[in-house]
Amino acid sequence: MSTLSRAQEILGDLIGFPTISVDSNLQMIDYLREMLEKAGAEVVIHSDDSGAKANLWATLGPKLDGGIVLSGHTDVVPVAEQDWTSDPFEMVLKDDRLYGRGACDMKGFIACCLALIETVDVASLKRPLHCAFTYDEETACLGAQALVGELRNFSLKPEICVIGEPTGMRVIEGHKGCCEYTTHFTGLEGHGSAPDAGLNAVEYAVKYVSHLLDVREGLKSRAPENGRFDPPWTTLNIGGLHGGVAHNVIPGKAHVEWEFRPVQNSDYDYVTGEVRRYVQDTLLPQMKERWPDAEVITETIGEVAGLEPMAVNEARDLVLALTGENDVDVVAFATEGGLFQSIGMDVVVCGPGYIAQAHKPDEYVELSQMAQCLDMLDGIAARLAS
Repeated sequence: MSTLSRAQEILGDLIGFPTISVDSNLQMIDYLREMLEKAGAEVVIHSDDSGAKANLWATLGPKLDGGIVLSGHTDVVPVAEQDWTSDPFEMVLKDDRLYGRGACDMKGFIACCLALIETVDVASLKRPLHCAFTYDEETACLGAQALVGELRNFSLKPEICVIGEPTGMRVIEGHKGCCEYTTHFTGLEGHGSAPDAGLNAVEYAVKYVSHLLDVREGLKSRAPENGRFDPPWTTLNIGGLHGGVAHNVIPGKAHVEWEFRPVQNSDYDYVTGEVRRYVQDTLLPQMKERWPDAEVITETIGEVAGLEPMAVNEARDLVLALTGENDVDVVAFATEGGLFQSIGMDVVVCGPGYIAQAHKPDEYVELSQMAQCLDMLDGIAARLAS
């Protein structure tokens, strides 16, 4: 069986694990652990506080500093209310494309890693090859945040991290950060016929959203000169506004889900500062004037650093050489790259599939992309053995 056929077979198994972020990923982690240990890897499992999810860290080769990390996340986004033409958790091959939830984001890369590792002569490795497979990347990179916390105290210090998010095998050296929040509003319920007798939490949530939209407009004028991102400024998105129980009840509770994706650290300070001042100086005083127990509380879901392009980046240079690409780029979507960069690794993002297919019904990865990825991984293994 060719390595590509083996990767296809493994991908079918991985798609069969419905690792939606709200659910457990332990079955898939057990599958990965068994395969990696069979290939000669030393595997460590790090569970979350609930015990329902886990990260996997594996090492092949000598126990030395340096080496290369292959990184991917095990979780996928939901399929509910999406119009799939086939079972999203059963891989389908059609027209040289492999369909299924997670096919490109990013179980295709993980399948390639496993297929390649099965062929590696572990005894030939002069530097270690590591695998980092995480949980909850789709929900604020919670798994990678926990893993990086463990790696800070790790006795071995990897030098390079290759993250296989779907880039169409383009070499990506930078991306925006991702900061996600839920802001909760507490008012006073009452009968809808007497609106002045209550404090409408939804109305104040709307005012808050209106201020966020003003901040969003202000971000456009802060775009760095010669910015490489598309768009070149920090973006801000309102993901949801929820509140109320009935037409004739003044809602006492509401919450707003929102995020922003900074292109520079100063924009993080700008957004959080503008929002904090508005709440403390304007919105909350208005609410408390009518109801002393009113509250506005912002819950941080996750704050993930962007991947900063660096003048010196061994990961980028290695993958450029292995893929034959001449150009590097940046992307707007976030990955776990900034977290690995924060502990001293050189990081590059390059993987099979296209981000345009991610999160959509009938998600797919092309076999030709899988083949290119396997060639890159084979080159990585050869470098570690040289």
